[in-house]
Amino acid sequence: MSTSSELRQLSPEELRARVAELKQQIFDMKSKLNTGVLDSTAELGKTRRLVARCLTLARESEKGIQRKAKVETGPRKGKKE
Repeated sequence: MSTSSELRQLSPEELRARVAELKQQIFDMKSKLNTGVLDSTAELGKTRRLVARCLTLARESEKGIQRKAKVETGPRKGKKE
């Protein structure tokens, strides 16, 4: 599985190629699901979310949108640890 930070390093063309591969995987998983051979139905959902993530990052790259890195913050006020 790829993280968003790893996917951000790819070009939009590479991301779209990745989407095509993932869609083929989804097709194969659906076939296995219908025949009762699919081991984990959770993988189907994870793959769908990965397709959405790749398409989102490709679109951000095309539009020139730069995401800020998440800033690590300390513990919240009022919370006991």
